[in-house]
Amino acid sequence: MATDDQPLEGEWAVILGASSGFGEAVALELAACGMNIVGVHLDRKSTLPNAERIQGAIRAIGREALFYNVNAADAEKRRAVIEAIRAKCRTAGSSGTVRVLFHSLAFGTLKRFMTDKPGDAVSQSQMEMTLDVMANSLVYWVQALYAEGLMGRGGRIFAMTSAGGARVWATYGAVSAAKAALESHIRQLTLELAPMGITANAIMAGVTDTPALRKIPGSDTMIDMAQRKNPSGRLTTPKDVADVIGLLSHPKTHWLTGNVLYVDGGEFIVD
Repeated sequence: MATDDQPLEGEWAVILGASSGFGEAVALELAACGMNIVGVHLDRKSTLPNAERIQGAIRAIGREALFYNVNAADAEKRRAVIEAIRAKCRTAGSSGTVRVLFHSLAFGTLKRFMTDKPGDAVSQSQMEMTLDVMANSLVYWVQALYAEGLMGRGGRIFAMTSAGGARVWATYGAVSAAKAALESHIRQLTLELAPMGITANAIMAGVTDTPALRKIPGSDTMIDMAQRKNPSGRLTTPKDVADVIGLLSHPKTHWLTGNVLYVDGGEFIVD
């Protein structure tokens, strides 16, 4: 159970996108801080071993790991996971609360808006899917956790945004729109949840070499540019972000909310 010396001990964290990149690093960091982890991820058979490895690492340090290989944006799947969390968190000896919700879903369409061949341009369904998964799903998870009484005073909500929410890249239009929407959702959640003692912040990492980044056409150029402009001369790592999330999950950060927090070693401020 949580104590003044170990305020996160025995609490629960829900990690959306837990099987790689930022989600993996945050799951491991919060487990090291004493938290039990609910991981939601969507993997094919070929990538499942990494999710299993992460679960093993969490359990090896004495924490519980409940991982679900489902589409986090699917309403029925979300309800099933929430019910499983509710049942688990209400068992004897559990704190019965979700302290942290971390949203890091990187599943969207990387297509231009305008092309010579209309069929190659982003479609309405692709645009809507990208916004639903990468932005709107955050709101639905928060609503579900709150409605079930699983997140209350002391709760922490974090969502991964990117510089693409305010800047442009040739094939990043739909994802950029999702990131801008995600930041707006964070502001609205801040307003509505502040009276309940729940904070919400967006995390803008510097360019980070993750599987999601490698799917973006031109990612090698992005990596080269970031390495040259970052004051520390290197890319941001998932561990850099996870370290910050671990600190921000502490009860003493209760007055930090409604922000876009740059975790990039100063990369964003350099032209």
